[in-house]
Amino acid sequence: MSMGKRFTAELFGTFWLVFGGCGSAVLAAAFPDFGIGFAGVALAFGLTVVTMAYAVGHISGGHFNPAVTVGLCAGGRFPAKDVLPYIVAQVIGGIAAGAVLYVIASGKAGFDASAGFASNGYGDHSPGGYSLHAAIVTELVLTAFFLIVIHGSTDKRAPAGFGPLAIGLALTLIHLISIPVTNTSVNPARSTGVALFQGSWALQQLWVFWLIPLIGGAVGGLIYRHLLESKD
Repeated sequence: MSMGKRFTAELFGTFWLVFGGCGSAVLAAAFPDFGIGFAGVALAFGLTVVTMAYAVGHISGGHFNPAVTVGLCAGGRFPAKDVLPYIVAQVIGGIAAGAVLYVIASGKAGFDASAGFASNGYGDHSPGGYSLHAAIVTELVLTAFFLIVIHGSTDKRAPAGFGPLAIGLALTLIHLISIPVTNTSVNPARSTGVALFQGSWALQQLWVFWLIPLIGGAVGGLIYRHLLESKD
């Protein structure tokens, strides 16, 4: 498959993830009387991955996340020369989704993106008031395990065709655990796509949601590659 088609698939897939997941948080989570809450947002993120993994995963591999791309490279499943183009596509997709979501959300009187706009944060900007060290441990551990699930569910020994379901359910679980801590990143493109429109503290704290998920992704990939993967 050409890099152009793979680039486009990653861009669209990441757009859908950010628009669907963050859109559910911004537009539907706290809707009076009928809001979907944390559980609904967690499910929305999982559903975006499942749907786009089946839709375009056969084109690009369905990463939709710089941490996944780095983790698959560390795990020996993805060539290093393609890492940067994938990350560029993912970030563009995330920012495009943030822009579309901003246009929609700003159609409501009183909307103020600086209030949060589904951005990731710690300390005063953590939904539950969790500290920087709690945010770091949470994002590191959950991203590492996300990559272990991705490697394992797509292993040649795993049941064929069920990988996207396991990966989507894992992302749902990750959000159920960590929305109160960081609003859940495990994905630098997702964090960037909304932080640019929040415009203040989210940009100042964005380094955490790049550095830690990338490290966590690499750790998860290396764990699977060296401790779990069959060498047969």
